[in-house]
Amino acid sequence: MSQPSSNEPRRNEHGRTRNRGRSGPRQFSSSAPAQRKRSADPARLVAFKVLREVSSADAYANLVLPKLIRDHRLEKRDAAFATELSYGALRAQGFYDAILATLVDRDLPELDPAILDALRLGTHQLLAMRVPNHAALDETVSLARAQIGAGPSGLINAVLRRVSAKDSDTWRAEVSAQATSESQKLGLEHAHPEWIVRALRQALVTHGRASQEITELLEADNLAPVVNLIALPGLGELAPVLAAGAELGTMVSGSATYAQGDVSRVPGVSEGTIRVQDAGSQIMAHALATVELPAGGEDRYWLDMCAGPGGKAALLGAYAAQRDARLTANEPTKHRARLVENSLAAVPEDYWMVVGNDGRSYGEAGYAGDFDRIMVDAPCSGLGALRRRPESRWRKSPRDIPELTELQLQLLNAAFNAVRVGGVIGYVTCSPHQAETRLVVEDFLKANPNARLLDTGAALASVMLDGTPAAGNPLADGSTAQLWPHVHGTDAMFMALLTKTA
Repeated sequence: MSQPSSNEPRRNEHGRTRNRGRSGPRQFSSSAPAQRKRSADPARLVAFKVLREVSSADAYANLVLPKLIRDHRLEKRDAAFATELSYGALRAQGFYDAILATLVDRDLPELDPAILDALRLGTHQLLAMRVPNHAALDETVSLARAQIGAGPSGLINAVLRRVSAKDSDTWRAEVSAQATSESQKLGLEHAHPEWIVRALRQALVTHGRASQEITELLEADNLAPVVNLIALPGLGELAPVLAAGAELGTMVSGSATYAQGDVSRVPGVSEGTIRVQDAGSQIMAHALATVELPAGGEDRYWLDMCAGPGGKAALLGAYAAQRDARLTANEPTKHRARLVENSLAAVPEDYWMVVGNDGRSYGEAGYAGDFDRIMVDAPCSGLGALRRRPESRWRKSPRDIPELTELQLQLLNAAFNAVRVGGVIGYVTCSPHQAETRLVVEDFLKANPNARLLDTGAALASVMLDGTPAAGNPLADGSTAQLWPHVHGTDAMFMALLTKTA
């Protein structure tokens, strides 16, 4: 067997091997084989497991991550690192995949999914986190060696070294240069599917804003959302929350924001009197509960038609308890119905009940005129909550929209049967898509001549501390209202308040 020449040793005096990269001067690897880590850093391991659950089981990161953090007993700093790493890698997946596609000698779907997830984690550390390149490389390769195997770790090492050769701005310019349309270019630059970019741009125009705001909106979608808290009216106390490090909320009375780590340690959260809820959802529940009934009269029977997982139901239930009203929280899916029960547990049980009907069944004659206030928080595409559900943008398809809009209109019509004359319906979506918002309301009004749209913009302004939500969008004789991440710092929640006339 041939021996290496004296001027090209396989190892140096420290036992380190030469780097066999394809380009650039040869360098020694950072450690000898015997010294290389074969264990995964706990925070990175948690992030890797989150990505594996999302990729292999269609799990939701916001549900998987907290359990993994507890199971691995991560302290505050490591938990924050795991959160940023997993959410960031998922959020920017499209951008990172576009980079990796130029560096891997096969189509990405042909890669072992675990290898691709490790590459995404490493790329995020290299391009978007304040992690030194050597640490990002060494730790990701160690993770791969421990979780996937020694062979794949070599591929991961080689690819990530090539990623590290350029900074994020350079990669963004190179990737976006491949685009064939402005929407595709924006999608590549800001990690959104092209069809979502087009839909959001149209939504801005539909709801009275400038299409040029699309860049700000996409950027806002990529920011980690702040944790919003709300004290249930009459039940939760805000003072202990603020004493625990939270800051007073600026959107709604009785709200706070928290950035100190594990929110379960905040007084009142485990008891359910303090709720974790996006400020946009808080505003919608407050607006429905407090808007004046156009014809006055009885105000005792309320319905949350699509109540799961229960955030808005808890607020409505607390208001109902204050007014001696009764809330029916309807949720047909059993596991979500249990979440609704948990959410309402802090509210005295005399004021609420959970039922499991198909929401469309409230269109039957037996429910006609039964309720004074109805919340229709309709199933939707969720395009307004992309900040909080980092993986969701890559799971959505334009093919989802027609089926959703048909269901949304059916639910709204059922609610119209179930509301009494002079009662109020709050139609809400966590999406600004024009087909799920304004067009559903227009179709509903055309089909129901005795329906009237209220001034929803004014109703939202009345419950917001600064009184300035997005301008109401005039429609018929009333208005709808749309919140935006880049304007209000909330999810992109839509609302239309409607009433039934005689």
